[in-house]
This record gives sequence, C-alpha cells and structure tokens, in this order.
Amino acid sequence: MATKKNAQAWEDAKKRCRLNNTDIQMAKELGMSPKSLLKNIPAPNQKWKAPVKMWIRQLYEDKFGKVLHNQHGTSKKNKPKKQEKSVVVEIPDEELPF
Repeated sequence: MATKKNAQAWEDAKKRCRLNNTDIQMAKELGMSPKSLLKNIPAPNQKWKAPVKMWIRQLYEDKFGKVLHNQHGTSKKNKPKKQEKSVVVEIPDEELPF
C-alpha cells in the first residue's frame, strides 16, 4: 500500500515539476523526496529561483561531477542529426561609432 502511494507521489512530482525519468532518477540518488521537489517549485514572484529540473541537475553535478543524460534517441536508428554550423559575416559600417 505504501509503495503505491509513494509511486503516485513521484508521478505527481514528475508531472507538476515537468521532469523526465532521468531527472527523477537523479533526485532519488540525491535522497530527495517528492514532497521536497514540490516545495521547491518557484512561485511567480521568485524570479531568482531556478526551476526544479535545473536545480536537481546542478545539485547532482556538484555532488557527482556529472549529469545523467536521457538515453532516448541514442540508438542507431534515432541518432541525432548533425547541426550545420552557421556562418556569420560582419560587414563594418564606417558610419557607426562602434
């Protein structure tokens, strides 16, 4: 019974904090509870406070020295496409003071 309640609490925290499975795994490894995640959702007047997803990732990186990455899209079929480099050409304008 307690495991169903705990699983439901994690699902609720995942939905309300906009987390994925990797973020939940990092939070669990940090010893966080679903309640602590929900308590740290920034209010609209807390512009200084990072979103829960970024907060978890920063704490995990500080503690373990790396961040876990989501494993979706890394198979041979779904390899991420290479991004083309954009070229920026600056043309100096002699009329501008800078």
